Amino acid sequence: MKFDKASFAPRSKACVLGFGRSGAACANLLAEAGFEVLLSELKPLAPDAGSKAGLLPSVRLESGGHGPEVLKCSFVVKSPGIFPASEIIKKIRKAGIPIFSELEVSLSFCPPCRVLAVTGTNGKTTTATLLHLVMEKAAVGGGNAWLAGNVGKPLALLVKDIRAGDSIVLEVSSYQLEDSSFFAPDVSCLLNVTPDHIDHHGGMDNYLAAKRKVFSGQAKNAWCVFNAQDEECRKMALACPSKALWFSSAEGTDGVNARVAGGKLRFSFGKVSCDILPPKLPGAHNLENAMCAGLMALAAGAAPVAVADAFAAFKGVEHRIEEAGVVKGVRCINDSKATNVDSTLIALRALRGEGRKIWLILGGQDKGLPYAPLAPLVKECVKAVLLIGEASDKIESGLAGAAAMERCGTMENALSFCLKNAEAGDILLLSPACASFDQFRDFEHRGWHFKALVKAAGS
Repeated sequence: MKFDKASFAPRSKACVLGFGRSGAACANLLAEAGFEVLLSELKPLAPDAGSKAGLLPSVRLESGGHGPEVLKCSFVVKSPGIFPASEIIKKIRKAGIPIFSELEVSLSFCPPCRVLAVTGTNGKTTTATLLHLVMEKAAVGGGNAWLAGNVGKPLALLVKDIRAGDSIVLEVSSYQLEDSSFFAPDVSCLLNVTPDHIDHHGGMDNYLAAKRKVFSGQAKNAWCVFNAQDEECRKMALACPSKALWFSSAEGTDGVNARVAGGKLRFSFGKVSCDILPPKLPGAHNLENAMCAGLMALAAGAAPVAVADAFAAFKGVEHRIEEAGVVKGVRCINDSKATNVDSTLIALRALRGEGRKIWLILGGQDKGLPYAPLAPLVKECVKAVLLIGEASDKIESGLAGAAAMERCGTMENALSFCLKNAEAGDILLLSPACASFDQFRDFEHRGWHFKALVKAAGS
């Protein structure tokens, strides 16, 4: 069932499940549209949580459990973080109540506009942020460009400001896509696919099924951009109903629509043919992110000059191989957004040319995947692994013999140990390969904490 606000009677009861930024924003959006809204949160909340989050007085907030009123609602908007196999979701499905994502609900309130959706296991935030910058500079059709979804503000917060003809750039996670059965962006992409969030989805097949939803609802005249070097992308593209575009960072690649040529990125499809200098960011992965963003923008009607201007101005995103400062000659890098092994591999590849100078902070909440794939690069370029958080035992076992390891427990201890033992010219890299929820609210909180520690150590 596709969400359509007109298909529900006025004053219908709506339940928003999960009190997060997107949940609160969606509850307000529905309340303003005339729905009777229950916002239900499993965790206990402070009495003033609703007012602090800016909830409208008409939104009823319950916390500390999901009460019976949830099953009396006409439809449910599910927080992306709620497990699809959780008891409350089983009860809702058994009751035959439709479940929608915040993205799908919010899009139904938007006027006709361009929707560009970015997904993949790694690189989503960099690609979406760069794409948004391009679309801002391009002003396609004279409209504004908005960034929302898994980065920036929840889309529900922006709906009132979006005008017909605008462009919406969405970073969409597998969590958001799994509840978006009728998602139909004008331009989409699949950057790469490797195992991630398997605990949430209950298996790799379900994870792949969620990722396919970024293009499965697209029209034939829409576009989807794929990574030609990624095996899963090539397989999944066979089921894509829209027009496919391909990129590859491998030297000498032919038959793709974006590739590296003479130090520039060459774009070619339809009437588009241009060479553009890439952003000044380290690593082959950032070339791929830029090629993907460029293809998506050009497919959406952006002029090559807007792409070139955005690439020249782009400085990267916070928490992704971000320079955090130099302390006692040690270069500190914040890669807190590396919440899985593949993302940490990307960071190590980007820095491998520096030699065996890296002190690597690993650890956090385990996501059920092996750490052994890190071993070859750890052996090659890591002086010592500094272990923090819940996953320390598993990481130490998975990387046994690859490098010296130190049980630090906390980030404070890891920074202190590194600064006592490192030499000038060494690198302290926070790239945890784990979720952050054992010690922090999210990866952003973890990254900010790291940067604050570095700043304090250098002052």
